[in-house]
Amino acid sequence: MMSHQFIPKRAFFEPKALEYPIGQQVYEQLQEMKVPITLTGSHNRITGIPGDTSQQAYQEAKNTLVVGIRKSLDFAGCKPSAHYQLPLTTSCSSMCEYCYLATTLGKKPYLRVYVNVDEILGQANRYIEERAPEITWFEGAATSDPIPTEYLTGLLYNTIEFFGREPFGRFRFVTKHDRVDSLLTAKHNGHTRFRFSINAASIIDQYEHKTPTLIQRVEAAAKVAEKGYPVGFIIAPIFYYPGWKEEYLQLLQELDKQLPKKDRSDITFELIAHRFTKRAKNNILDIFPETKLPMKEEERKFKYGQFGYGKYIYQKETMDEMKKDMHKGIHTYFPHAAIEYFV
Repeated sequence: MMSHQFIPKRAFFEPKALEYPIGQQVYEQLQEMKVPITLTGSHNRITGIPGDTSQQAYQEAKNTLVVGIRKSLDFAGCKPSAHYQLPLTTSCSSMCEYCYLATTLGKKPYLRVYVNVDEILGQANRYIEERAPEITWFEGAATSDPIPTEYLTGLLYNTIEFFGREPFGRFRFVTKHDRVDSLLTAKHNGHTRFRFSINAASIIDQYEHKTPTLIQRVEAAAKVAEKGYPVGFIIAPIFYYPGWKEEYLQLLQELDKQLPKKDRSDITFELIAHRFTKRAKNNILDIFPETKLPMKEEERKFKYGQFGYGKYIYQKETMDEMKKDMHKGIHTYFPHAAIEYFV
């Protein structure tokens, strides 16, 4: 059984978004669903989200959909997973306590979808042509999880088919969600890597609110792999705690049990140890004051990141131990998989 579907409590539209077919399509669907709709001057400045406290405002934002036009067509870089970010959506409906978007989206992380997909993909085509005949990779989930809104927009479907026709373009995105059925018929031509963010079951239960279970995600991954998509798994964030080795080993065992052996010819893993910034920590404590997240700065090593701000990561000895054990577990159950990085 698939997990609960995202249904917004309210929606905001930029008027010009209604001039695009996808904008009109979403508008009509939301009307049928009786979702209250308000027009707004800009998708960047939304003032009608209720909430007297930070917690209430955050929860209400996670139930708010904003439909707009992506005006800037300059794509940001996206190391280490791709050459560029592909801006289709922003934020997601889940409420993971550790979410790194607490640094970038702040305390009202409402969901945004951009309806001018043809213009966005046209810019992607220009980037591809600049680098051809080298392959250019685009990441579709750098600041979002695009699956919860896909049933309304079809943005992923259109993008997957676009890259299926591009000899020198490749697409990748990641999700924690399992409502993937509408994408199983897309003509992907092996050019889209469909990745799932997974974690130890106890971490999902404790920190990843409003997300499918590990079993549901792995079942969705099996469906996708059966349709010929290259599949990937992001295990993130990896936490260091009593029993962590056993729990992450159980995660890999569950993946091994559910994923058909015939669909393992092209699997990747990306491994990210837990980290946090000062700003993210402050936002997390404001939104989740009872959180049990391990965020004691004195226990961590401070490191400057690629975007100009510092973050607190595990000490080197801990990182080395985590990397060694995660690599060992993956090589045991998925000997032919590629581990793209551990950070």
